[in-house]
Amino acid sequence: MTSSWGAATGVGSLPGADPAEAVRLVLGELPGMPHLPELPGRGAGADMIGRTAGLLVDLAVDLTPAGWRLVPRSGGDQRRAQEFLARDLDALLEQTEGYQGPLKLQAAGPWTLAASLERTRGERAVVDPGARRDLAQSLAEGLAAHVAEVGARVPGARIAVQLDEPSVPAVLQGGLPTASGFGKLPAVAAAVVEEELRAMLDALPGDVVVHCCAQRMPLDLFRAAGAAGLSFDLGLVQDLDAVGTAIEAGVQLLVGVVPGTDAALPEPKATASRVQAFWRELGFPADRLPDAVTLTPACGLAGATPAHARAAMTHVREAAKYLQPE
Repeated sequence: MTSSWGAATGVGSLPGADPAEAVRLVLGELPGMPHLPELPGRGAGADMIGRTAGLLVDLAVDLTPAGWRLVPRSGGDQRRAQEFLARDLDALLEQTEGYQGPLKLQAAGPWTLAASLERTRGERAVVDPGARRDLAQSLAEGLAAHVAEVGARVPGARIAVQLDEPSVPAVLQGGLPTASGFGKLPAVAAAVVEEELRAMLDALPGDVVVHCCAQRMPLDLFRAAGAAGLSFDLGLVQDLDAVGTAIEAGVQLLVGVVPGTDAALPEPKATASRVQAFWRELGFPADRLPDAVTLTPACGLAGATPAHARAAMTHVREAAKYLQPE
């Protein structure tokens, strides 16, 4: 195992509403690289967009029947998101005393955030370059402060930030619906997406992982933007050349190998064999695999039963053991 990455970690979300219980579960099942759990089951403000909006600096959002919207003044919804996160950090502090090693935090990336927030005048912020820039700068400042706060609470942690970017394929392909739902927003050029994502990655401390488990994930674009890690569902990978280029560049692969919702799981050894077969197809020496790959569930586990969530985390930890040299 490398110094910066664990053999197995989670993507982010879990079922349930108790942050202390969730942190204990993650530390127990994924001790090599725990993550700060997200618990969207608590309601508005604990969801990915609301939680990320709670990190914004000098920008206000509120929840409308249509979703989260940028507004002139902060209200109760944004404060609730901030309170949820504060409770999560308290739970992390209580459970991680003396912890040393990698620790992962998650937030929506700038493109997914802009694709999910409406401007005050309607339509998604993603169509407005000025709104996108303001959002990205605000998020970068808030995330950097979040990392610093976690670092102060868990001084032995080597913190990595995961940016969740499920909306990027739709942004690139012109697949996002308009606010009315009757049309599609225009595609954004790949060069623009890469440039603005790079600005965000450059502004954040430490290693940054970009996670996308949507179809047609642009792994080359994420790597070119400066991602230190790429997180994806192994079952959705089509561009092996992009994966190979990332490995050659020293980018860590966080590979999703078990479903995020309830399903029968294979034996951990079978999962490890699947990952080894994928690695052979890429054409790299077998001895590089353990350091280059971190196993994860394929996506967040919020939609799973508590039993499956625990089993999925146990599975990736046990499967990762079969990737280690004898």
